[in-house]
Amino acid sequence: MSKTQTILKTERRRSREIFARAERVLVGGVNSPVRAFRSVGGEPLVIDRAGGQFLYDADGNELLDYVCSWGAILLGHSNPAIADAIADQARRGTSFGVTTELELELATLITQAIPFLEKIRFVSSGTEATMSAVRLARGVTKRDFIVKFEGCYHGHADSFLSQAGSGLATLGIAECPGVPQALAGLTLNVPYNDPEAVEKVFATHKGKIAAVIVEPIAANMGVVLPESGFLKGLREITQRDGALLIVDEVITGFRLRNGSAQELLGIEGDLTTLGKIIGGGVPVAAYGGRAEWMNHVAPLGPVYQAGTLAGNPLAMRAGIAALGQLTKPGLYEEMTRLAERLVRGLRAESERAEIAAQINAIGSLATVFFTTGPVRNYADAKRSDTERYARFFREMLARGVFFAPSQFEAAFLSAAHTSENIDRTLAAAHEALQVMAAAEPAV
Repeated sequence: MSKTQTILKTERRRSREIFARAERVLVGGVNSPVRAFRSVGGEPLVIDRAGGQFLYDADGNELLDYVCSWGAILLGHSNPAIADAIADQARRGTSFGVTTELELELATLITQAIPFLEKIRFVSSGTEATMSAVRLARGVTKRDFIVKFEGCYHGHADSFLSQAGSGLATLGIAECPGVPQALAGLTLNVPYNDPEAVEKVFATHKGKIAAVIVEPIAANMGVVLPESGFLKGLREITQRDGALLIVDEVITGFRLRNGSAQELLGIEGDLTTLGKIIGGGVPVAAYGGRAEWMNHVAPLGPVYQAGTLAGNPLAMRAGIAALGQLTKPGLYEEMTRLAERLVRGLRAESERAEIAAQINAIGSLATVFFTTGPVRNYADAKRSDTERYARFFREMLARGVFFAPSQFEAAFLSAAHTSENIDRTLAAAHEALQVMAAAEPAV
């Protein structure tokens, strides 16, 4: 047993004490369900600080981080430029409730990087962005139905919590109490990567569907790539029927390139949602599109949406500092190179241990699925061995490597990760998978 493994298993007294107190005043001791580690077992982490590619828990244990605040931390934790910008803005004021030039500056950076976004509106979370985009689509089309894909997660608004993957799948929740059946009935679920199913839904509800909302690269059932023709098929179907195409890039926006994944995939949605990276680790999101649609949003139009902290100056300064660094030559190429080496190594280690695993990956995000067949939709993802993933998670964490505490999430690299970090991760994976292979029959 390594020293790191011993520390993480036996010397987390302060973390345990903090979490025990948290359980008395916070629901489940957490403010987002996956943080409770219910699907992977073991003790939830309590983080004290972070720097670069590392987290440090309340007991001082160092963890190599592949969660990266669920993708929001592209440049590494405590990035100096972002930290300095936040500190400077805090001295100037943290919230004004009226417009600042900072909002214009961040909006300009975004629209320059994604030229088909003519106008945007800032909000405070990805959920706000997606629910506002759906409201706008319903408002401009005068239709009620929306189409989403099984396993795609677009936040926790009522319209999205049917077969939503990610957090619901992690907790084993099939339906969410509190969502009115009348509203749930307006959400039509179809399998990801199945354009024929979309055609059938549109044929059944011709002229009644306001929008299709889709992750261009699914990352909330684990990473699932769009198959050839799938996204372009959605574009054609929605245009033919007069529905809008909403592309949810809360995760993929600025993750694979300095801009939109849509440009890589050869499509252009009517509305796009963004979050995570555009805030540099501070709560911010946005939705946007062509002016002909966005001009329907109040105060220019009748579709109402507002927020006291929308365009918050701390978030704007953090986002400006983050996006200002994304033009660095070779930034994305180096992250992709390291991620590809990690994926190759994990595949090799799973084969060596004779443990069946599929690894879906693109750019700097990936998911290890413990299953024998390819994963191209939510049904495939749900066939994964979640108990085996939980064991893998715990074995890696014991060796100081923090992957997502759920089979149905993505792993993220940041620009702070190094080749040496990949070596360390693969060495840990070798040990972890060998331990797992010794404890259970090969598949």
